[in-house]
Amino acid sequence: MDKCLYERYLDILHEELLPAMGCTEPISVAYAAALARDTLGAIPESVHISVSGNILKNVKSVVVPNTGGLKGVTSAAAAGIVGGTAEKKLEVISSVTPSDKGRISEYLKNTEFSVEQSRSGCIFDITVKVYSGTQSASVRIAGHHTNVVHIDKNGEDILDVKVNNEETDCCADRNILTIDGIIGFADSVKTEDVKEIIERQIEYNKAISDEGLKNDYGASVGKVLLKSFGSGVHNLAKAAAAAGSDARMNGCSLPVVIVSGSGNQGMTASLPLIVYADYLNCGREKLIRALVVSNLVTIHLKTGIGRLSAYCGAVSAGCGAGAGICYLYGGKCAEISQTIVNALAINSGVICDGAKSSCAAKIASSVEAGILGFEMTRNGSRFCGGDGILDDCVESTIDNVGEIARIGMRETDEEIIRLMIKKC
Repeated sequence: MDKCLYERYLDILHEELLPAMGCTEPISVAYAAALARDTLGAIPESVHISVSGNILKNVKSVVVPNTGGLKGVTSAAAAGIVGGTAEKKLEVISSVTPSDKGRISEYLKNTEFSVEQSRSGCIFDITVKVYSGTQSASVRIAGHHTNVVHIDKNGEDILDVKVNNEETDCCADRNILTIDGIIGFADSVKTEDVKEIIERQIEYNKAISDEGLKNDYGASVGKVLLKSFGSGVHNLAKAAAAAGSDARMNGCSLPVVIVSGSGNQGMTASLPLIVYADYLNCGREKLIRALVVSNLVTIHLKTGIGRLSAYCGAVSAGCGAGAGICYLYGGKCAEISQTIVNALAINSGVICDGAKSSCAAKIASSVEAGILGFEMTRNGSRFCGGDGILDDCVESTIDNVGEIARIGMRETDEEIIRLMIKKC
């Protein structure tokens, strides 16, 4: 692979595979709030929060870790203000102490909070304004979870970056990704270049999966899968990913390594491969390369969709998992491409109605589609171009799914948000 392209693929992985504690949207709210508190230089007496509809959707029903089971935008902001460490970014509330939990609840009761939906047109948009006496401060995050674009104190700008109404992405251009390029990179990558971030993904995500299988979180989808369908590799792969989400959506404070800004996608793209690699006894290096495939395929599929939409991101990660499993079995570009096409034919268009307990079941469904897509390929069975939205080329099929999710499901997203806000 060309050296410049190789470095850009590496940059993408290093930008994407980040540790985060808790669902990333409420954590982003907590990060903005902690940064606003630091800018103000005092604990705020009142807090005003403006967030886009997609942020409201993803914060409404998920438990914020280290808060004693609290949910919602104000709870996330209060956690960031009372006990957050802004320098830790997506692990901002990992420093919350047991005594802080009670202080968070008290702060919510005794502080004036207001929340409104942003009308900026930016899909990912969070602004936290804080006040104490005559002092004020404001922080805005837009485009992605840690992208701080504005900070001011008492109306004077400290940072002001112009943003448009589209998603502001990270530094490396994800549009360079192709399935052929991903396989070539996975085959040729020096393992020492990716070992640290991949090993962290294995360690963190397996730990929270084990926690979800051991204890009762949410609807315990992972445990139900094992109890109902046994511990065969196929079912264990689904249960491992679902159990990680069970724990994470319901307040577990263990960190995960995210992909495409999502811990659920990070677990979906990694945990099934960890199970299959153990089953196949294929060795650590093979697993690392297969995880490179799964992560990059997930990112590639999500690039055309966007960080937040009405399209469940677990579907893309399930395709990534299927592709990675195919790689573990020795699949090359043709087989991996067909696995992705098969998986997309099976499970495209699952709606995203926010982060919550049922994400674990959607993850199980998405992993099932990825594995079935692979097993079809392995048995010489395939879905063909011209079947529905499928094209003869895997890249064109990926583009088609991106257009449906980004453009076709825009009104679906608005209706989902309207229904969820109506029930608040």
